[in-house]
Amino acid sequence: MKKIIVGCLLTVSMASATMLLAQNSTAPDAAKPDNTKVNQRDRDKAEPTADQQKENKSDRETARQIRRSIVKDKSLSTDAHNVKIIAQGGTVTLKGPVRTEEEKAAVEKKAAEVAGASNVKSEIEVAPKSGH
Repeated sequence: MKKIIVGCLLTVSMASATMLLAQNSTAPDAAKPDNTKVNQRDRDKAEPTADQQKENKSDRETARQIRRSIVKDKSLSTDAHNVKIIAQGGTVTLKGPVRTEEEKAAVEKKAAEVAGASNVKSEIEVAPKSGH
């Protein structure tokens, strides 16, 4: 019985080590994501961030309507569904990555339909295509 337990533990240990090595190995030419510029931009006190959104009813409602419109569009990617929507005093700032120029335009259009085109500031970026 003791030999069976030791054998099982050894098998589990080897399988775990193999899985760990497989997870940690990456292609040598794979570029690692670098958000340094975005992080620096978002540290700027003048840049609106989600935690600065006002809690007044009209801004919350504007952001809610835009989010609902974006999420309802199932042709958009998860990235587009997760764009940051920051409403402050009637002005809406959109931030985050999307997959294509078409998605960027679609999200901007949905925000403009709710808040008015002159009240939308887009900082949406089209993410570079990954090698996968």
